Amino acid sequence: MKLQQLRYIVEIQRQGLNVSEAAESLYTSQPGISKQVKLLEDELGIAIFERSGKRFTGVTEPGKVVLTIAERILREAENLKRASSEFATGDTGRLVLAATHTQARYALPVVVRDFMAEHPEVKLEMHQGSPIQIAEWVMAGEADIGIATEALDQYPQLISLPVRQWTHCVIAPEGHPILNSLPLSLNELARWPLITYDTAFTGRSRINRAFERIGVQPNIALTALDADVIKTYVSLGLGLGIISALAFDAQRDIGLVATDAAHLFESNTTRLALRRGTYLRRYDYDLIALFAPHLSKRVVDMAMQGGGDEYQL
Repeated sequence: MKLQQLRYIVEIQRQGLNVSEAAESLYTSQPGISKQVKLLEDELGIAIFERSGKRFTGVTEPGKVVLTIAERILREAENLKRASSEFATGDTGRLVLAATHTQARYALPVVVRDFMAEHPEVKLEMHQGSPIQIAEWVMAGEADIGIATEALDQYPQLISLPVRQWTHCVIAPEGHPILNSLPLSLNELARWPLITYDTAFTGRSRINRAFERIGVQPNIALTALDADVIKTYVSLGLGLGIISALAFDAQRDIGLVATDAAHLFESNTTRLALRRGTYLRRYDYDLIALFAPHLSKRVVDMAMQGGGDEYQL
């Protein structure tokens, strides 16, 4: 039995039983993967995958057990590499941070600056994506730490820790009539074209729920993946914007006015995700503490060992 064989079967499952995509992901050939899977099945004396001709169509009951164990073995093999590398090379290495645009643009710059000053020999990479992409990257080991508002607490493979709560604000061009209707109401907002986040981003689900509760259909004229795009189109007079209050800066966003909307929409929780069972290096803990000082090494370790969100805001 070889680790590479375990990687093959885990990747096949991850790619929805598509051997071609698994081979492409692992930079190898489809016949090579198929051969190694058959060798592993022969060695174990069981079929891992159900077949229809040459195609994999499902996972057998014993295959489900094998895949669970294979994932654990591969995770521990990776942990061995991470631990040995930390002791051998000290404060050097690579840390991959995955975050949404809002977090990367508004919440993380100072954290990244301070981390790079403290750890000049650590190569920091930042990936931006949707909350679901971020969760998938962390689960696959392609990112070490994930930061987002949506989705991260929906995967049992992840430890998801709350970082901070935030609210939305409504932005309008200076002089817009709605600024004469303060405090804002949902009924008043529904009279205007609205520009806000795509459905999977930055608390959009809470915006939807607020209008649903009063039985009003908002006029969502345009959606975008990040606040900068929303502000651009609000500046052009195409509608009112609903964005994270974190993303508005009166000195930078000249020509726009922000109005608090905390009374209209539920608060949101930024969360930090780690893959369950992963060995964390010293500089992983340091970045977490810079971003969320309340998430000390002790708190993080308790969550990782306890199998759930041990810390609550």
